[in-house]
Amino acid sequence: MVLKVFLLLVLLLVCGAAGTHDHKSKNGSHLAGIEFPSTPASMRIPNSKKSNPSQDEGFDNCDDDVDDDEAEDGDGDVKQTVKLNLKRRSAGTEKKESVGVSKMKDLARIQTLYKRMTEKKNQNTVSRLKKQQSKPQVAPPAAAPESSASVFSGQLIATLESGVSLGSGEYFIDVFVGTPPKHFSLILDTGSDLNWIQCVPCYECFEQNGPHYDPGQSSSYRNIGCHDSRCHLVSSPDPPQPCKAENQTCPYYYWYGDSSNTTGDFALETFTVNLTMSSGKPELRRVENVMFGCGHWNRGLFHGAAGLLGLGRGPLSFSSQLQSLYGHSFSYCLVDRNSDANVSSKLIFGEDKDLLSHPELNFTTLVAGKENPVDTFYYVQIKSIVVGGEVVNIPEEKWQIAADGSGGTIIDSGTTLSYFAEPAYQVIKEAFMAKVKGYPVVKDFPVLEPCYNVTGVEQPDLPDFGIVFSDGAVWNFPVENYFIEIEPREVVCLAILGTPPSALSIIGNYQQQNFHILYDTKKSRLGFAPTKCADV
Repeated sequence: MVLKVFLLLVLLLVCGAAGTHDHKSKNGSHLAGIEFPSTPASMRIPNSKKSNPSQDEGFDNCDDDVDDDEAEDGDGDVKQTVKLNLKRRSAGTEKKESVGVSKMKDLARIQTLYKRMTEKKNQNTVSRLKKQQSKPQVAPPAAAPESSASVFSGQLIATLESGVSLGSGEYFIDVFVGTPPKHFSLILDTGSDLNWIQCVPCYECFEQNGPHYDPGQSSSYRNIGCHDSRCHLVSSPDPPQPCKAENQTCPYYYWYGDSSNTTGDFALETFTVNLTMSSGKPELRRVENVMFGCGHWNRGLFHGAAGLLGLGRGPLSFSSQLQSLYGHSFSYCLVDRNSDANVSSKLIFGEDKDLLSHPELNFTTLVAGKENPVDTFYYVQIKSIVVGGEVVNIPEEKWQIAADGSGGTIIDSGTTLSYFAEPAYQVIKEAFMAKVKGYPVVKDFPVLEPCYNVTGVEQPDLPDFGIVFSDGAVWNFPVENYFIEIEPREVVCLAILGTPPSALSIIGNYQQQNFHILYDTKKSRLGFAPTKCADV
């Protein structure tokens, strides 16, 4: 009965949030807009020197006397490195309620990812381009934005916040879009590649904090035409619209698996970011001609965000578009959820020298899905699971990707907890239950299991947990990354759940806390190092 009542409450919370999404006016939220803050001359954004959208400007260079702090990739090209602050919001909901809502969102997301693979929607870019090869005069995909001739050094400072206070396990990054720049909070997602923002006119949009982006108020906004080769990088609405007029815009459609989707115009825009120089001097820099979706029809539970910033493997993601500036790697370090709200997580584009020299840095191979059904996800190949120092009895073939693209394991920033497909999850759960001794089992908490009453115990004695990958790499986790404290000093629960046998297994962001995670697409590897992320 407790289970039914609690799940009913969770569903009411989720459905209540969804019910508010379809009652927005075309002109956006009634909340006042967040204008770009006034800055001293040293931080002011210089005027654009070019107006032709076909010319790549990349970052404007405000100072010519900056000491270069550059990283060199395998081809000898000099790349820059930037570091972004990811701030946390103060928690405004009870942890028990937050975990329940996160679980519901996670399960919806897992279903979404499964459908995207098996139904092959949002087809990978290579497949879309191959279909276009029979058409005349199709140029290769346009290059990502490039920096100007002189290079600068420093750290790129933006804001990324935890969505815990909103009942969300997602992380948010603050960006400034357009000219003049306007502030928007976007969900950071390694499980998708399209960057998009809710746009005016917004015919069908979910509720967001602040006004919608208005392309008519930005002098740097440019539509991508349907004849442009870059239009082939996005999926078209169904049925596809014939491209006739020279000035006809490129429509896009991006589907997230359930009722969540975005439709609008594929376009170019300027993204402005904060830059902290090695001297500590703040500067503002601009990245021009970023490809993104200007969404006029948007559905889904996005918890107040204005849109999404993709960090997936596809060519449209923000990280892929910045490769000409920072190379083929990015990393992040997420502070633990019990840390002070003012402590920042970090997102870093380019090679981080401190991480690469970390004595406990491990790498495992990023593997491709069968026939590459979706080119977005970061797959890893698990060999075995270790609980309490013993390898649990799960056949290695259970971790393989199926012929239809289902199954396998990904690492994902948009999923909160970690999920293992059945029957692996049941074996893992039973291994923990066999190893935990001396603590009363709590059976009235319907979201997670097993849960234990640890009242009066300063440091509960709980089993170790680790993942062994097929290439020999081992990822061992601290107990706070796989047991979650529901009520302070009273109840702890295993923060791992199960999915159906054919579904994905996912290493979620809760399990990634206080690890510096490196995504190196050029060498096709995932790095992880135990780190006190508050100090990065």
